[in-house]
Amino acid sequence: MRLTILPVLTCCLVGSSLQASAQQTSKPEPPTTLRAPSRAELLRGEYGRYRANNDLLHYDLDVRIDPDKKWIGGKNTVRFKMLKDDTRIQLELYANLHIDRITAPLKGVPYDLQYSRDVNTVYIDFPETLRSGRTYSIEFHYSGHPLEVGRFDALAFKKDPAGGHWINTANEGVGSSVWWPSKDQWRDEPDGMDIRVAVPNPLINVSNGRFMSKTDLGDGYTKWHYRVHYPINSYNVSVNIANYVHFGETMGDLTLDYYVLPANLEKAKKQFAQVRPMIEAFEKYFGEYPFTKDGFKLIEVPYSGMEHQSAVTYGNRFANGYLERDWTGVGVSLKFDFIIIHESAHEWFGNAVSAAEQSDMWIQEGFATYLECLYVEHVFGYDDALKYANGYKSKIGNKEPIIVQRGLARDPNQDMYFKGALFLHTLRSVVNDEKKWFKLIRDLYDQFKYKNSMTEEIVAFVNKELGQDLTPVFDQYLRRTALPVLELTFNDAEKLVWYRWRADERDFAMPIRVGDPAKWQTIQPSVDWKSMPWAASKESFKVATDLYYVNVAVLDAAGRPLPK
Repeated sequence: MRLTILPVLTCCLVGSSLQASAQQTSKPEPPTTLRAPSRAELLRGEYGRYRANNDLLHYDLDVRIDPDKKWIGGKNTVRFKMLKDDTRIQLELYANLHIDRITAPLKGVPYDLQYSRDVNTVYIDFPETLRSGRTYSIEFHYSGHPLEVGRFDALAFKKDPAGGHWINTANEGVGSSVWWPSKDQWRDEPDGMDIRVAVPNPLINVSNGRFMSKTDLGDGYTKWHYRVHYPINSYNVSVNIANYVHFGETMGDLTLDYYVLPANLEKAKKQFAQVRPMIEAFEKYFGEYPFTKDGFKLIEVPYSGMEHQSAVTYGNRFANGYLERDWTGVGVSLKFDFIIIHESAHEWFGNAVSAAEQSDMWIQEGFATYLECLYVEHVFGYDDALKYANGYKSKIGNKEPIIVQRGLARDPNQDMYFKGALFLHTLRSVVNDEKKWFKLIRDLYDQFKYKNSMTEEIVAFVNKELGQDLTPVFDQYLRRTALPVLELTFNDAEKLVWYRWRADERDFAMPIRVGDPAKWQTIQPSVDWKSMPWAASKESFKVATDLYYVNVAVLDAAGRPLPK
C-alpha cells in the first residue's frame, strides 16, 4: 500500500537580512497512467507464452545479506509444473544483479542452463522439451547490490536511531525481482514457500510465514528459516533485519507476534493493543483470519507500512491517525492507528483475495480502504463510519480510470483506494438491504479467497448473487473517469421533478434515494428523462449523497445549470 505524502515546507534566506520564509514546494504531477508503456513494463506485465506454459508450485529462497556491503547473494529453487510442452520459461531479475548460474537436475546431475536477458526479464532455455503435466525444478543463483528504488527503496539498507543496521523490503510496484529472482507477476503464485535468510549476529531476520529454525553458521552469521503455508504473491515476500525485540499473544489458535526496536517496546505494547479488536472486526465480517498456520506478525520498519502477508510492516510512529494526521479530516482517523487497520485489512483483501494483474489493483486497495470503514463501524458505530467514508471524497481526483490497460507492470491511479472504497460504499446503498449486503461481501470473500482474479469475475459473481446486472455501475465507477451526475429539473406548475443520470455508460441506471430525508424515496433513473411528483420546494428536495458517491446538478427548463 502506497499513499502519497503531502509536500513538505522548505525554508530559504532572503538577501542579507537573513529573513527566513517558508514556502510550500511544488509537488510534481505523478505520471499519467495512460502514458505509452516502456519495454520493462511490457515484459514484466505481459502474461505471455513463457509464463503461461507453467504453473508455480514452490519457491525455496536461500540468501545471505551483508549489511556493510549492501550486498545480497544466494539462490532461489523454483519448482513448477508444465502446462504445455516447451523448452523455455520466463523469470525476472533486475538487470543490475548478476546471474551466477542457473542449473537443473537433468538425468540426475546438475546441468548449467543457457539463458538470455532482456531488461529485467530472464529467458531460461532447456536442452530438451519439458513435458506438459510433469514437475521440474531449477536453482537460480545470483548476487549483487540491489537498487534502492521506489517509494520505500525496495531492499533498503538503513540504520536505526541507535546506529544499528535496519534492513527491510517493500517492493510492491517495482516488483520482487528488484532483489530476488522470481516469476514477477500477479497471476501465478506458488502454493507455498521457504525463506532462509543469513544475517550477521546479533541481528535477527523476520519474514513471512511460520518461524521454523535458526542455525548458527559458525562464521558470524545466523540463518533464519520461515515457511509459508499458503499461496503468496512475490511482492509480498519480505525480509526485516534489525536488533529486534519480540513480544506476543494469542487469539485462540492464532499467534500474534510483534517485533520492534528495543527503545520502542513499551510504546508498541500500548499501541499494538489495537490488533486484537482489528482482527475481531474483520473476522466478524469475513470469517477466520486467512493465514492461521503462518500466524500474524506486526514488524516495525522505517517507512509507513506494507501489507506483507503474515508479516505486516509498521512505521506509523506508535500513534493514531496516519503519520499523526487526521487522515480523512473528519475527526475519526485519530481514534485508531491507520496503518495497523489498513495494512492488516489486506490480509483479507490483497493477500487472500488478490487481483490477477496490477491493472485491477482496486480489488486490493479499494476493498482494504472500505474495510477501514467497516472497522470504524464495528468499533465506533455507523455514524462515525459514514463520516469517515465520506471524508475520502476530498482525496479523489476523478482524472483517470481506476482500471488501467492490462498487460502492463504499472500501478493504477491513487483513486483506486478512495474512489474504490466509495464505490463499495455506494454499492451497499444500491443493495439497500444490510443483511443481503453483508452476506454478499462475505460470500464474495469466500468465493475468491486464495485466488487471483480479475474485475470481470468479481462483477459476474455480484450479478449472480444479487440477481441483477450491475455491470454498467461497475464500469462507470471503475472504467470511466467522471462521476455519474443526477440531473434534476423542477416544474413547479405541474408539481413535478424530472430526473436522469448523466453518465458515460449508456445503460447506467443506478437506484438512488431522494426527496425528504425523513422518508426517502428510491428512484431508478436512467440516462433518459423520467419524472416524479414533487409539490414542495426544490430546496427541500434532497439527494442522499452521503450514501452514494455521485454529483447532483439542478437545471432550468432550458437545460442550463442553476447557481448553487
